[in-house]
Amino acid sequence: MERAKNELSSHEAKLKIASYCAYQERCQQEVRSKLYTYGLTPIEVEEIISYLITENYLNELRFSKAYAGGKFRVKKWGRNKIKSELKRRNLSDHCIQKGLDEIDENEYLTTLENIIHSRIKKHPESAAFEKRAKIASYLITKGYEPDVVWDLLTHIIKPDK
Repeated sequence: MERAKNELSSHEAKLKIASYCAYQERCQQEVRSKLYTYGLTPIEVEEIISYLITENYLNELRFSKAYAGGKFRVKKWGRNKIKSELKRRNLSDHCIQKGLDEIDENEYLTTLENIIHSRIKKHPESAAFEKRAKIASYLITKGYEPDVVWDLLTHIIKPDK
């Protein structure tokens, strides 16, 4: 079978994708999509995925931990957003939970408080109710749990008298 110019042989694809996985943690869905862009058949793709897993280039548990920790520390995402992004990548519930376990509870709450204080400075003239609503909306869209957000907000921003 003759391949088109932009298509790779199974061996070439295996070498290229191993390098792709060694560069940073990847999930199976990302790797599978990338392999299909190389013009491989489904059987070839699954054989290469199998190889990557056995050679430890591809590990979804490791990916989940790296992804959750990185998105929390770098982008300051909350657990809900991280969880939905991991689900979107078709990870198992076990992997998702292990990834979320990487986030230290004290660090999580400290980060949340720091974000609240920085957002308070952005709305100095607003009434307490309005300020709480704006900040809560922002934090909930970043993936923080609404009950945790509202508990912290009511302790930090006291109602106007």
